[in-house]
Amino acid sequence: MASFAERDAWAGVGQGWCPLFGRHCELGFSFEWHDFEPAQALDWGRSFHPGGIELCLNLDGSGTIRGNGATAEVAPGTWTLYRQGEPPLQAVRPSGLRHRFLTVEFACGFLRELLFGHLEHLHPLVRRAFSEETTTSQVAGVERMSSTVLQVVESLRRCPVFLPARETWFRSKALELASFLLFQPAQGELLCTRAQRAGRERVARACAILRERMREAPPLEELGRLVGCSPFYLSRLFSQETGQTIQQYLRQIRLERAAELIRTGRCNVTEAALEVGYNSLSHFSAAFREQFRCCPGLYPLQTIPQTTDRPGSGGKRAGGR
Repeated sequence: MASFAERDAWAGVGQGWCPLFGRHCELGFSFEWHDFEPAQALDWGRSFHPGGIELCLNLDGSGTIRGNGATAEVAPGTWTLYRQGEPPLQAVRPSGLRHRFLTVEFACGFLRELLFGHLEHLHPLVRRAFSEETTTSQVAGVERMSSTVLQVVESLRRCPVFLPARETWFRSKALELASFLLFQPAQGELLCTRAQRAGRERVARACAILRERMREAPPLEELGRLVGCSPFYLSRLFSQETGQTIQQYLRQIRLERAAELIRTGRCNVTEAALEVGYNSLSHFSAAFREQFRCCPGLYPLQTIPQTTDRPGSGGKRAGGR
């Protein structure tokens, strides 16, 4: 097989592709963060690692993956699973949109060692990858991300442990996502499981709406109507699933988005506050200090990019995987 260098596939997006941790060939998993707005349609399929099983956890933007007679249309707040084989998958991300998503790449051997004893409970794509002697391309359907998975995605962008502990921490996150997304009940879902799933989907949809409309967030009544339940039920369900009230969650995502805008230099403090829905600069500054323990003007100086000292990503940054 010809040498595979994923870096070449992302050359057109510059810093919009950020390997977070892992070496697919050596550790069996890798995490990558993506945040870019392509000037023209991007051939996303060039980045898929041959023979690997990949999760795409999509926050913003859209994409299409086609292969072996199946098509996955990735939308904001959804996830999908695919395997790059023969013939190669065709995948495109359109221009004119901001694309924000996390990918988790697993080596088949890594997953097989962990999961082979549970074949009957695994996602069909994973079962086929384990049982087939030939490596055919596969793509699964698209599902909405639960609030629990969204929280894992957000945590991965800000690793909370110091350098020697990072491999252990990221490995635990890889296994956590595998336990959430790579298993599937063999006999269909029980009634209680379906109810829980419906509740998680409503909360995930509410989270996606709040992210899309954080500048002018819909009132609780409208949010309940958009996700298909009463405001009171949504409020209670949201707290159960996320451990936060809707207002606490909205405040968190507004401040995180503002911090990103300030850190990257896209906006000054005032512009960032207005962009995320704060009309009072004093209220914004107080909330920002409470969240990040520094005033917004000093935040870029307090931020240390994790890309500078990731021991697990050195091989990929150099083009080898």
